[in-house]
Amino acid sequence: MRVLDNMGEMTDNVWLRFAALLHDVAKPKTKAFREGIGWTFYGHDHIGANWVQKIFKRMKLPMESAKYVEKLVRLHMRPMALVDEGVTDSAVRRVLFEAGEEIDDLLTLCRADITSKNPKLINKYQSNYDLVAEKMIEVEEKDKMRSFQSPVRGEEIMAICDLPSSKTVGILKSAIEEAIIEGDIPNEYEAAKAFLLEIKDRILVENPLTEREKARVRN
Repeated sequence: MRVLDNMGEMTDNVWLRFAALLHDVAKPKTKAFREGIGWTFYGHDHIGANWVQKIFKRMKLPMESAKYVEKLVRLHMRPMALVDEGVTDSAVRRVLFEAGEEIDDLLTLCRADITSKNPKLINKYQSNYDLVAEKMIEVEEKDKMRSFQSPVRGEEIMAICDLPSSKTVGILKSAIEEAIIEGDIPNEYEAAKAFLLEIKDRILVENPLTEREKARVRN
């Protein structure tokens, strides 16, 4: 409830406030005591996110807002983890990719989640999020990761590789996106296409078409 109060001072967005209400909803489910560590709540972010749509249905809330809340609940631990990882470019790209247009709201939720009464700790956590936000701006300006997807789209992958609509097309597209996120290639069309040509034969061998998909090619 403290997080919800904090959020109420930051925004009038009712669904962002609702994400604040639900972000730790699965902590009781995941609570466990581990020797040498203490109480832990491993996986509460993912389990809580998986509950969001059921909660929306039960409360007869608009389902078009459920995915937004679900995303924020699922990702609410990630920005602080960036600090622990040293705020590397690849880690920042991944969070930007997964959060998309909701990245600013995600950071707002994280700041609202600072509930310590110790001013020194509050300043420390706020400074950490300032560092993450600065790094995100830097990476966003350089790599254009917000609303990012593979520069080579599915239809072109199908044409280049002579494939029908299939799981293999998705695997190829994801491989391009992963290479960009990891910084192996720039977020540019020509680099992405060259990477596709480099990996397509290996991916096709590792992920052969099903008989049904082969039939689509023949037809």
